[in-house]
Amino acid sequence: MAIDCIAKASQIGSLDEKKSPLVFDASVFQKEKNIPTQFLWPDNEKPCPNAPELPVPLIDIGGFLSGDPNAAIEASKLVGEACEKHGFFLVVNHGIDFKLIQDAHISMNNFFDLPLIEKQKAQRNPGEHCGYSSSFTGRFSTKLPWKETLSMRFTPQEQENHKMVQDYILQKMGDSFCGFGKVYQDYCDSMNKLSLGIMELLGISLGVGKNYYKEFFQGNDSIMRLNYYPICQKPELTLGTGPHCDPTSLTILHQDDVGGLQVFVDNQWRSITPNTQAFVVNIGDTFMALSNGRYKSCLHRAVVNSETPRKSLAFFLCPYKQKLVVPPKELINRESPRMYPDFTWETFLEFTQKHYRSDEKTLDAFTNWIQQKTNC
Repeated sequence: MAIDCIAKASQIGSLDEKKSPLVFDASVFQKEKNIPTQFLWPDNEKPCPNAPELPVPLIDIGGFLSGDPNAAIEASKLVGEACEKHGFFLVVNHGIDFKLIQDAHISMNNFFDLPLIEKQKAQRNPGEHCGYSSSFTGRFSTKLPWKETLSMRFTPQEQENHKMVQDYILQKMGDSFCGFGKVYQDYCDSMNKLSLGIMELLGISLGVGKNYYKEFFQGNDSIMRLNYYPICQKPELTLGTGPHCDPTSLTILHQDDVGGLQVFVDNQWRSITPNTQAFVVNIGDTFMALSNGRYKSCLHRAVVNSETPRKSLAFFLCPYKQKLVVPPKELINRESPRMYPDFTWETFLEFTQKHYRSDEKTLDAFTNWIQQKTNC
């Protein structure tokens, strides 16, 4: 009953379509001048040309990573200001081997250049969040995103002879992808270390100490995603990714040199110019709950173009699935009462995969869903 109530006020209805899903083959669709209706977006959501640039803070975390306490205070101050204002910032001198980043982009290019039938070996199953997806055609029937993705589950609690990302790729794609799997295993290990460092800065900025959030996420259950946005002959009619807030905790994104990421700030869409030396970092819904609403997850989207494909690497930091998402007591008082109920990432993830299409109101819809289930 609770889900039925939310369905009337959201986009859930498209999840239950029984029609045969459209197959999105990028090698074919990038030449198509007549965009299928499933990819057309309403006029009020269509991309705006020449969105002005958003001046996102460029935060040097080199000093913080080297153990300089003054640099940590300065970096945490800049992080806090960005998270209170719009939830986006860029980090440089992040300590990630640039060759590893290059290898990750090269491997991504090689994967998405494969014929569709080869990519479908890793086909994402209904209700799951890992695997290959061609425009989510199996989940939705309207406002489809103009993209392909490959998602992989990552957790740092791994044995020496068991590497989750690498084993997953070998299982799905075969022995010839051994090198591919190792690249993303190494990349995820690096992203995990970087994200825990950023959690230290977030803890300092919120006044709960550098170790609070770092320890909370030590045993995380995160997601690595490769995004590919093919050429589109009518980019003004569709979107690479629709407007949404990430339901996860923290997103660390590396863009190629093709622009396309846009953020909704001060009632207008603004573009984030690519910087291959930096990572784009943004707050997600789960961390908004962990900060008791102090830091906001930001509405963003991706646009496509008619000249050059765009690719990006996204690491989504998420808590251990059964860990209870509760803000620290220091952020709860009479002036700032609890904004969200207790929940686990496992429940929130299930909600976004089976019951609700992520948008700017996902956390509010999820809160209502939990409260209605509790009252039933």
